[in-house]
Amino acid sequence: MTTLESITDGPATDDAKFWLIVAECFGVEVPTFQGEGPSCGHPALFIRLSRCNLTCAKCDTKYTWDWARFDPRMESTKRSVADLVAWAVSSPVELVVITGGEPLIQEARLVPLVRGLLTAGKVVEFETNGTIAPVPDLVVDGVRFNVSPKLSSFGVKEAKSIVPAALEAFAASGRAAFKFVASSVADLDRIAELVDAHRLAPVWVMPEGTTAEAVTERTRVLADAVAARHWHFTTRLHVLAFADARGR
Repeated sequence: MTTLESITDGPATDDAKFWLIVAECFGVEVPTFQGEGPSCGHPALFIRLSRCNLTCAKCDTKYTWDWARFDPRMESTKRSVADLVAWAVSSPVELVVITGGEPLIQEARLVPLVRGLLTAGKVVEFETNGTIAPVPDLVVDGVRFNVSPKLSSFGVKEAKSIVPAALEAFAASGRAAFKFVASSVADLDRIAELVDAHRLAPVWVMPEGTTAEAVTERTRVLADAVAARHWHFTTRLHVLAFADARGR
């Protein structure tokens, strides 16, 4: 397994807590929106971190972890907290989405980044798979969590992707929304089981798909059943607007 340090250029002589392994940053040079969940449609900047603790078959960012298909030296870089904050501050956009991969793998290093962003007047939203509970220093004013537990239909074993203690920690934080990717009405039954077992709220459902046609088709399959459960529904705006182009 490739470690975080082994892919960096040169020796890691600086304090490890002041740098992160990043897949890409976007939203400054070419403006974009948050495409999913409670903030869908909001102008946003994205810091996509590299690495994930899951290997979902339907993942659409495999370049953050699938080293059988991608070269980690080409797909990830070492960037300092100061550099990332300066990049975000160069834009007037308030919302900064920290995503992955699974960003909370690097959560100890994220604390100084989040502090810097908040001090600069930004709002921070984490996109996480919900398997790693946030450290207390991240559960603060100005930070929210878009938690997306992965079902077996997403191509992953739930023994790995569903971590009850972590989900309950997010629920208790009061700063999380729970966004489930669904392909069928049967997925909604499984979502309901998890929601009831771990007291997850609020709940958002998003249709699975990486093309506008697939998103539209699954929206029509799911919409009535989601509405009947009084859950929120979100589309995938970046797929509809930008054809799932990387960096949009």
